[in-house]
Amino acid sequence: MNARKKIALIGAGQIGGTLALLAGLRGLGDVVLYDVVEGMPQGKALDLTHLAPVFGCDFKITGTNNIADIRGADVCIVTSGIPRKPGMSRDDLVKTNADIIRKVADGIKSHAPNAFVIVITNPLDVMTYLMQKETGFPTARVVGMAGVLDTARYQAHLAEELNVSVSSVSAFVLGGHGDDMVPVRSYTTCNGIPVEKLIPAEKLDAIEKRVRGSGGEVVALLKTGSAFYSPAASAITMAEAYLFDRRKVVAAAAACNGEYGVKGIYLGVPVILGANGVERIVEIELSSSEKALLQKSAQGVQSIISIL
Repeated sequence: MNARKKIALIGAGQIGGTLALLAGLRGLGDVVLYDVVEGMPQGKALDLTHLAPVFGCDFKITGTNNIADIRGADVCIVTSGIPRKPGMSRDDLVKTNADIIRKVADGIKSHAPNAFVIVITNPLDVMTYLMQKETGFPTARVVGMAGVLDTARYQAHLAEELNVSVSSVSAFVLGGHGDDMVPVRSYTTCNGIPVEKLIPAEKLDAIEKRVRGSGGEVVALLKTGSAFYSPAASAITMAEAYLFDRRKVVAAAAACNGEYGVKGIYLGVPVILGANGVERIVEIELSSSEKALLQKSAQGVQSIISIL
């Protein structure tokens, strides 16, 4: 038998705990759940250990407060950081989470130097950029999760409007993970039929506006937190593509080097994910309005990077 892969989850909050559950259920490998809060990762790990026999899942899960325990991880998924709180400026959030990401990056570089790294911490595109700079890893091995999640939200709302299976809807949401994200209507279809042929333009406008604000919509409903099921599922999909060499085409925050007229930053673009990480960025022909929106989104990411 081949040795099981090792999945390191950096941050044991709501997303981290859900990641651990999904990694076990989907057979990704053994899991190390790390957090600075004493007892929390250990408690969640023990609870999941008790769950494993119920579903017949043969995986080992460990909770720890020692970053060295991620040693040799094949995949690191990073959720460490704080959400934006009332009265907190964007600059405050960026600087606080940047300090956290720098510490995490140092731990990953020291203990898991060959890992594929998926970043979920917000502001996502900028934190992914910082992770790559701090680790010095090849850009192919450091990605941000957002595009998979934003695309899934677009698919979910379109499927609801059309009253069809979500598997019938194919879509892309590109750009930064925020209010300037770009649902690419020109490449969105329902089983090959352009969505513009099925849904009136004004309704599509409303759906796309909702997609851009979906994260905030969840926060407003929960009142004490943000989305965790869907971000975790999105990151697990990316980890599977890497571990099982799926060569899956997904939207992800990747390092752009001239693609889509963007250079030197991380931005949500279509990529092929496989055993080599980001195997390549897929360039598609956007409409003139989509190109303009993507450039605006890139400028927004660049402005946040300048805060660093």
